[in-house]
Amino acid sequence: MIEATLEPTSDNPGTIRAREPHVPAWQYRARERLRTGIKRYSRRLAELRARDANEGDTRFLVTDFLCEALGFDKYDDLTTEYQVKGEFADYGIRIDKDLIAFIEVKRVTTKLGPKHLHQVEMYAVNEGVEWMILTNGSNWQVYHVTGGLPVEIDLTLDVDLLGDATSAQKVNLLFYLTRESLKRRQIDELWRQKRATSPKALASVLCTDSVARAIRKELRRQSGQMIDTREVTQLLRETVIRADCL
Repeated sequence: MIEATLEPTSDNPGTIRAREPHVPAWQYRARERLRTGIKRYSRRLAELRARDANEGDTRFLVTDFLCEALGFDKYDDLTTEYQVKGEFADYGIRIDKDLIAFIEVKRVTTKLGPKHLHQVEMYAVNEGVEWMILTNGSNWQVYHVTGGLPVEIDLTLDVDLLGDATSAQKVNLLFYLTRESLKRRQIDELWRQKRATSPKALASVLCTDSVARAIRKELRRQSGQMIDTREVTQLLRETVIRADCL
């Protein structure tokens, strides 16, 4: 029988919690630190939102969360006011001196939208950086950038510290933003999974000949009508699949 390892918790070193044997010690510690950080900073976020704090105050809190909850070193890993062709990104994230992501911070009461994404997208494309993070302290959106013509942007992660998700769900998502996980590039696999099942990917599958033939066969079984496969594909594109997925 394999027994769980006992580890102190990050919020109370005197408290011992079992670590499952299949969970590496580094991952357990990162998750515990993040779990404690989310609990602590959610209270502070609620206070900032209640008093409609400005962007500067939101940035202070984001810095603390990046360091205390996500595990980044303020001096070695974070570059504030990163200059890109005369413009400034709020943060650049470096791991082992490699620039891996830009972070754009907005006021805690700001609803994140396309115009904010466009701003940080410019920084990422110009510097050849794969990852972009938008946040207002509460909502964290992570996008992958694939260079080329056109540039492809994929939403990979979206979590709200003040949202209705459970604490475990928030930890499971934000874990990919911890320094330990980013160093191991685990978020790359998450992105590949998301991309494989994206609306555009699914629409592409639906428009293949093999799917059209299967639909044609099922339509004939149900209705007795013989429909041409090209007509099936055309109907899928024109009446079923959203235009933006094509």
